[in-house]
Amino acid sequence: MNKKLTEAQIATQAKVLGIEVAALRAVIEVECKGSGFNADGTPVILFERHVMRQRLIANKRDIDLSLISAERPDLCSKSTGSYGLYSAQHGRLNAAAQYHRDSALESASWGLGQVMGYHWQALGYLSLQTFINAMYKDEASQLDAMCRYIQVNNLVNALKNKDWKAFARGYNGKAYAKNSYDIKLANAYKKWSVQ
Repeated sequence: MNKKLTEAQIATQAKVLGIEVAALRAVIEVECKGSGFNADGTPVILFERHVMRQRLIANKRDIDLSLISAERPDLCSKSTGSYGLYSAQHGRLNAAAQYHRDSALESASWGLGQVMGYHWQALGYLSLQTFINAMYKDEASQLDAMCRYIQVNNLVNALKNKDWKAFARGYNGKAYAKNSYDIKLANAYKKWSVQ
């Protein structure tokens, strides 16, 4: 089974959102460098240790929070960053899952759109596992999650208007400018709009 995204699938999602294909392609490119899967067939993820802490608190896992904070501050901390290599992300996720699986899965950003796992319910998935299964299925399913996130967070108009700052703020948070996210989006859009 081919897991790669097709031009037709991108065009269909752009049509559903009412945006240009180039705008959607720009988000895909900037979020995941063009691929939702690693060479070994696992979805591209980024495990966020500060989110692990937040999810353990939200899931009322005080004992797990105490243990992981003491034993593995690299997996659970108030601090952001210290992600390590992309190739190490699934290992970090698996280690965190030994403390609390759901919190760990909710603490990673997944696939083409790098959608955080804890958004599963707001995006209309029946369960966290349903969301995870979709992330493993194919890039079309990952794109669907990204587009759900764009819709739920009222970011469609920002994409329609190519308001990259507004989109970047809504999609990646207040610190978007630190990584020039809006500029990267604008540049990617220019590239895709001439193809």
